[in-house]
Amino acid sequence: MAKSRRRKAKVDNRIAPQPGPQVDAITADWCRELLFGGARGGGKTYLLLLDFIKDMPKYGSAWQGILFRRTYNELAEVIRISKEIYPRTLGEWKEGKTEWHWPNGSILRFRHLERDDDVMKYQGHAYPWLAFDELGNMPSEEPYRALFACNRPAVGNVHIPNFRIRCTANPGGPGHSWVKRRFIDPHPLGYEAIDDPITGWSRMYIPSRVTDNKILLAVDPNYINVLKGVGSEALVKAWLEGDWSVVTGAYFTEFSTDRHVVVPHTIPYWWTRFVSMDWGYAKPFACHWWAVSDGSLDVYPSGALINYREWYGSTGEPNKGARMDIGNVVDGIVARSAGESIEYVVVDPSMYKEDGGPCFAESFVGKIPTKRGDNNRVPGWGELRKRLVGVDRVPLVYFFSTSTEVIRTLPTMQHDRVKAEDLDTDGEDHCCDSVRYGLMSRPYFTEKPKDEEAMRTMQDITFNEMWDLEKQFRRQRVF
Repeated sequence: MAKSRRRKAKVDNRIAPQPGPQVDAITADWCRELLFGGARGGGKTYLLLLDFIKDMPKYGSAWQGILFRRTYNELAEVIRISKEIYPRTLGEWKEGKTEWHWPNGSILRFRHLERDDDVMKYQGHAYPWLAFDELGNMPSEEPYRALFACNRPAVGNVHIPNFRIRCTANPGGPGHSWVKRRFIDPHPLGYEAIDDPITGWSRMYIPSRVTDNKILLAVDPNYINVLKGVGSEALVKAWLEGDWSVVTGAYFTEFSTDRHVVVPHTIPYWWTRFVSMDWGYAKPFACHWWAVSDGSLDVYPSGALINYREWYGSTGEPNKGARMDIGNVVDGIVARSAGESIEYVVVDPSMYKEDGGPCFAESFVGKIPTKRGDNNRVPGWGELRKRLVGVDRVPLVYFFSTSTEVIRTLPTMQHDRVKAEDLDTDGEDHCCDSVRYGLMSRPYFTEKPKDEEAMRTMQDITFNEMWDLEKQFRRQRVF
């Protein structure tokens, strides 16, 4: 019985793309930047390896390529698959160099980018074919874009009209947010190119599902059922359908837009207010304004924290800081807090470091009192998770819908690959750090002052409060 199954599982090993998305992707060489995939088992790595050798015979030594994975260990699967294909194209594997060499001079290099600074190794390099397998494992878009400068002809006197960048990805991973924004959000169904206003390049997403991979299903007809049994409904949806609205491996699975995001409204003036801040210069800084509920509004339990304002110091590009001077940032916090009674600003502990001069925290002196943030990460994440869950499913932390950056980044945070109980610091975690400092600052709430209505004048009272008093007066009148 076992021998019969092996005979039926014989794979069509011709060096050719499969009909459907693989053919579509390989024939789209007019598109400079392309993302292929979206689901498990869609034949992503095979597509990359086939795409490179498509032009290998045509351009010879001018056809130079480089394929990146996040870590060296992740290259093992790419190398294994390449050894199934490339020997039949007369390619020779150079073990010590992790490269394929062909008799006509073409070379394909396999490399890894574990740190953002690793891109510096490739300054001055030229690769008409550049690829990233599992792009979502790259936490930051910065090294990806930095390598654009390398995507150019390797030999000046050889005209190559279709040099290109090819990527694959599944939903999830530390880079989920920026990959989705760059490739998926403009056209979620794919197959529609957009023109990048900065580079002038065309960019496109071609989705691929396991059902498109006939060779895999011939070898393992049960593979789809295996995917259906991997775990949660969200994970199955992401892996089987390539649903990018699902964040796999999320650190804060408790977060829900419906439960934790509220429409902005007036905050009672007597509620304790404070600010939390995560400092950044090359990376974004994040500031969040908080109010502590005393239970006087039915929507919030006593002691709940409400983030009612946000200031995110970025250029508008993912994870790239605005490079603002600390003095200007402090002035911006003061200006945004005008007319409010801010008890303190809890700041990134690194702002207290002295390096031959005043520390950054001293910039607040004479303006707003400061507290040193609690930098115990895992207990801090535990506090955030506890507040997201709340008591009897009533949360103890909320975010105004205008706090767009924390709402964007918090649900995309991933577990650290080494220390699973911690959050992956390679992601865009600046808002989460600011929130953590705020929650761990031991905020207290103040009760509504007694007889405060009698002490306040008509000049102090707000229109909403006048309307509430009028309604109370009408209920008390006797006709």
